[in-house]
Amino acid sequence: MKICFACSSGGHLEEISRLNKIADKYNHFLITEKSSFNQNSFGKKKYYVPQTNRREILFVFKFIYIFFKSFIILLKEKPDIVISTGALSSYPICIISKFFGKKLIYIESFARCDRPSLTGRLLYKKADLFIVQWEEMLKFYPTAIYGGGIF
Repeated sequence: MKICFACSSGGHLEEISRLNKIADKYNHFLITEKSSFNQNSFGKKKYYVPQTNRREILFVFKFIYIFFKSFIILLKEKPDIVISTGALSSYPICIISKFFGKKLIYIESFARCDRPSLTGRLLYKKADLFIVQWEEMLKFYPTAIYGGGIF
């Protein structure tokens, strides 16, 4: 079994790096944003996509590029499962993987304790397993699993 870990940089990368015991057991790779936070040692094989913000002028073009790059990575690596902690830069690989019949596990960010994230709202119905880290989030995601904090 091969796992794709997908997340944006910063706190999302820090959260997914807490899954290192899972990563150590399986063939895996990481897709994350290229940023100054990339000192994290999680993942033996890494792919980088541009850092993006939906409020920037070139957002649409960057997002389309991320979709194409994610598609190429998926074809090359052929993961069985995608595990994501969000945010926006991980959305393309999650959607593409579902299109190809792969399993998707989404973990809503630990920072989201009182309202859902945009990526969480977009992927809630698509994920095979949706995990929240705060019990209060079950009111937004009633079929989610409360898994407690990754930290």
